[in-house]
Amino acid sequence: MSEANIITGQYVQISQSPASLGERIMAQVIDSVLIIFYVIGISILIVETKADFFANNIFFALAIYLPALFYSFLMELFNHGQSVGKMVMHTRVVKKDGTTPGIGNFFMRWLLQLIDIGFSCIGVLIILVSKDSQRLGDLAAGTMVIRINNYHKIQVSLDEFSYLDRKYKPVYPQAEDLSLNQLDVIQRTLNTEYGYERERRITSLAAKVREHLKITDTKTDDEKFLYTILLDYQHFTLEII
Repeated sequence: MSEANIITGQYVQISQSPASLGERIMAQVIDSVLIIFYVIGISILIVETKADFFANNIFFALAIYLPALFYSFLMELFNHGQSVGKMVMHTRVVKKDGTTPGIGNFFMRWLLQLIDIGFSCIGVLIILVSKDSQRLGDLAAGTMVIRINNYHKIQVSLDEFSYLDRKYKPVYPQAEDLSLNQLDVIQRTLNTEYGYERERRITSLAAKVREHLKITDTKTDDEKFLYTILLDYQHFTLEII
């Protein structure tokens, strides 16, 4: 299985292997069994409690059975890219750049899962021929399923190692929402040679970052603020590894 290399904010390089077809199928089987047990259990409970009147109510029925329909979407959204099946198989959904997918990414995966499962032969074929073992939903959402074990293969340079402190307390939790491209802009700006132009760019960039992340703190020095944003982002990146 080929490995996909990602760079997280120029701090950490992670070599990760996409989950195999067998691992993905087993995770799907486990999730399907759980959904079946849930639906059967709820149906038996309705019959045993003689709640047929409520079961025939469309709103009541939706409230009971919708969790089964949206199971994979809700689990991956609120459980860091993992359903129960993925937890058992030690796999996880991430974006192609290694960051955590957003609600739109997870929803797109779920929406196209109906096609991937309904036309299983096509779904399997796409996984086999795609570079990172992506199904149709992954290709559309820009995501991939990786083995968590491989997520721990971290290569850090000596200069970067001095940053790494698990006891570090982030100052701006909004830093987690920045993209790698945005982090790269901040890093390159801070690395420019000292002078008036550098100070002007830092001041301008700090204002844009505060506005983008809705950070009201304006007392912190602009350069210190940007460095703190980088450290906070690094902290959240390491937190999911």
